[in-house]
Amino acid sequence: MIIDNVKDVYFMRIALEEANLAYAKGEVPVGAVLVKDGKVIAKTHNQKETSRDPTGHAEIISLRLGSRQNENWRFMDSTLYVTKEPCIMCAGAIVNARLGRLVYGCKDERSGAVDSLYSILSDKRLNHCVEVTAGVLEKECSEILKSFFQNHR
Repeated sequence: MIIDNVKDVYFMRIALEEANLAYAKGEVPVGAVLVKDGKVIAKTHNQKETSRDPTGHAEIISLRLGSRQNENWRFMDSTLYVTKEPCIMCAGAIVNARLGRLVYGCKDERSGAVDSLYSILSDKRLNHCVEVTAGVLEKECSEILKSFFQNHR
């Protein structure tokens, strides 16, 4: 378990680097990293404002990029690292992508669809459930969001 935690911290730090890139662009600072077989196959950050696309969330973009790299839309053997708990749209995409595991940093009490408001990834009525690890680098992931909203809103 310690080895997994070290890997989780390593990949979450990459997701935080992506969140910092989003912050610098005036985007809500959320980063995502898709990992398969211990290798990054996609990394990105929120791009709603710059792309003028309401689906420009880091999770959605990483799944799109990963599908091209993976040459498949199914990710049963992959892990997605995200700095903030996914919303309803992203949680739905994660289920539809048949993701094996999600690791996220901080909760989103206002719109989180994994643990906070909804439990989409563990809903047995759906065709797929996803293993979830929450709270990896939670403080750092939360602080970048707090800083952004204090400075940009």
